[in-house]
Formats: sequence, C-alpha cells, structure tokens
Amino acid sequence: MTVRNNHQKFIDLRREYPFFEYQSYSFCVKNGSIEAEFCFNLSNRIIFRPSIIIPIRDFFSTHNIEANGLDNYIFHIGMVELISYWKAACPPKVIIRSHILNYEQVQWWKKLYYNGLGEFFYLNGIDIDQDSFMTIDSQGGKLNTSNSNLDRSKVLVPIGGGKDSVVTIELLKNSKVDVVPLVVNPREASTRTINIAGFTDLQSIFVTRKLDSSLLELNNQGFLNGHTPFSALLAFTGALCCFISGISNVALSNESSANESTVPGSNVNHQYSKSFEFEEDFNNYVKKYINKNINYFSFLRPLNELQIAKLFSKQPQHFVSFRSCNVGSKNDSWCGKCPKCLFTYIILSPFIETSKLEDIFDKNMLADISLEKSYNELTGIDEVKPFECVGTPDEVVAALSKVGVNNKSVFKPVKLNKRFVSFKKLINDYNTENLLPDEFESIIKDALDDRKI
Repeated sequence: MTVRNNHQKFIDLRREYPFFEYQSYSFCVKNGSIEAEFCFNLSNRIIFRPSIIIPIRDFFSTHNIEANGLDNYIFHIGMVELISYWKAACPPKVIIRSHILNYEQVQWWKKLYYNGLGEFFYLNGIDIDQDSFMTIDSQGGKLNTSNSNLDRSKVLVPIGGGKDSVVTIELLKNSKVDVVPLVVNPREASTRTINIAGFTDLQSIFVTRKLDSSLLELNNQGFLNGHTPFSALLAFTGALCCFISGISNVALSNESSANESTVPGSNVNHQYSKSFEFEEDFNNYVKKYINKNINYFSFLRPLNELQIAKLFSKQPQHFVSFRSCNVGSKNDSWCGKCPKCLFTYIILSPFIETSKLEDIFDKNMLADISLEKSYNELTGIDEVKPFECVGTPDEVVAALSKVGVNNKSVFKPVKLNKRFVSFKKLINDYNTENLLPDEFESIIKDALDDRKI
C-alpha cells in the first residue's frame, strides 16, 4: 500500500474538529431481535448513529435479556465502534458522556485505539505518540459488572469463512464440544462454513453491524480513512453474545503468526487486535470490568500458519466453499490478484495438490507475474509485509521450500538461510504463550498428532 503524507491534513482536521463525543447508546428488544444504537457527535457538526441487530434464538437466556443487564455490554461495544468515526478527523479530545471510566480503563482504551490504528497512522504518514494523540474525559454513572453464571461446557466460535475458523469449528465439533457459531456481518462464505460443519442458522448467532452512511460520505470528501481494529469489536460483541446466550467461552481462531509486526522494527501490526497482547489485555479487562466468568481465548494461538494449513487440508468438504479474500468478499470470490490470495495459495501448497489449488483459485497463483510485488512482500524480499492478515516470511518461504518454486512459477526461489526457519521446525512448533483452558489445549495437541488428523 502507498504511504501518504497526510500529517498536515491530520493537524488541520484536529484544529477544525476539536472534540468527539460518545453521547449515548440505546437498546431494545424489537421484532424478535436485540437492537442497539450508538450516538456519536463530531464537534457539533456531524452526528453518527451506527447500530447492531442480533436476532433472538431459542437457546438465549431470557432472564439475562430481561434483567436489564445489557447496559455494560452495549456501552463497551460503542467504545470500540467510536474509533471508526473518530478517525475521520482525529479530534484531540474524546468525551464519554454515558459512563465514567477510571484511570486504568482510560489507559487501556488509549492503548487499544493507538495500537489498533497503527496501520492507519503509518499509511497516512501521521507522526504522533500514544500520550498526545487523544485525551479521554468520561462522565456519567458507574457501570457494575454482571458476573452472571455462564455455562463453561459450551463455546462460541466466531466464523469468518476462512480456513482458520473452519479448522476451529471442525476440531471442536468433532471433539464433542458443544459449539455455537457466531457471525458478525454474515456473508455467503461464513454461512456456508456453518452449514457444511453441520449447523443451521437457527443454531447460530448472527450479528448485523450497520455503519452510519455519513462516514462513507466523509471518506468520499477526503477526510482521513484507514484500517481499524475490527477484531476488538468482535471481542466485545462476543462478550455480549456470551451474556445473552449464557455461554462462558469464546474461542477465536487467531494464530501465533498474528503477533508479528507488519512493519519490522515497529509496533505497526495490521493484526494488532488479533495478537496475543490484545487477547491477554482483553481477557483481563472483560473479567475485571464486565463479567469475570467470560473466558476469551484463541483456540489456534499455539499454532502457526503452516500447521493450520495442514489441519485445514484434512477438511476437503470446505475446499470449494471457504473464502479469505477481502477484495472478493462482496461477490463471494477469490480475486486472484491480492496478497491474501497469493499467501493462501502458497501456505496450502505443501498439503493440497496443485490441481485442487488451481480449482479453488482458478489458476496457478505462482505463474502470475503481476503478483511479483505481493510475492516479494510475503517472502521478505521487500521489508514491509502486506497490510493483510497473512503469515510470516518464515512460513511463506518454508512452504515454498517444501514444494519447490519450479511448478510453473515465474518467481525467483527464496533459499533458506540463517534468516529463515525450516519447514520441519515450523510444522513441529508449539507456542506455549496462549490462554487455552486445559480441555481445549488437549484437543489442539491431539490434532497435531498425525495419527488423529
């Protein structure tokens, strides 16, 4: 991606729009759904009203919904949602009118906002530190934790439609764990994943997130725009879904590779809100300030991308249906032209035969010279990785070394040297820096045994 020089625009917009308010939130049960709306105010110039809708399922906890205990959960979703609207003008002062936040919470949110916007700042050429990019002034009443009892035998599994969530839902389901799929903004690939795994829509939780169209208008007018930490929104939405369904566990599908910075030598990470650092921060925050019985962890955190690809290769029923391409998400396709498509092709190549990969992607991705820039970024020839959810150069080069870059490839092979980690080491690796409960960790370890996959 191109790095723009928008620092002066950033300064000018902050002068013109000096504050941003999280004015209020509201929610109700209407037409068989929980509907919540948030009200944000950009310097008394523009009002934003984004919303979420969650259709009620038969397995929801009626008591929790009717006990007026949703405030804490809805409020916190708004705390994440606001950053998408704040970034348009980056006002130096943020005012939270609904509820008071203590000093620890303010610092927690500033860390999330700053690191979650690392890519946004980098690609816009904005140079500012975590202390001075915003102040947060909160008002209103104090929110109490709910600490309602939740069922630890069940687990919510967020489904995006890519290979990672396929691996999670299939491993857990096949291990006889009571799984409830969770989808934010359903698309064809995520719905197919659920159905192929044997779940109906009515056995799943669907959350529809609606952006305020005024934000899109500001983008068209040249206001600041860029990547925001969507996985943080998923985390707080998952907490709400735990409460309304009475389920304790949320099992994400974030791998160990998500911890690596996109820009070497910096904290700029496209996947910050998928990192273990955020996972640990969120797990501590949700237990202290929302509900101590919510257990948030990434089921795939012990694994790297190669190991996940190997496990995915054991699920051929999903080969034709899964999608990970952001460019092609609107028309349910692999665009075949982006770094994500090329990465997925490469990482699966040691485990799925070329003819099947060509059926999935409609071509041999390694034979397309137009992808040379993406190839160089993925393999570490270029220093900065693609701003996509992709693996490390070690994983990409190891995969290529396993299959050989001579299968119709137009790219120069990247030879393993002291800089890279071998395929054998990566495929036998295990990341102990994770939050998996013992019963879930045993499932992962069993799956890594070739005799059981």
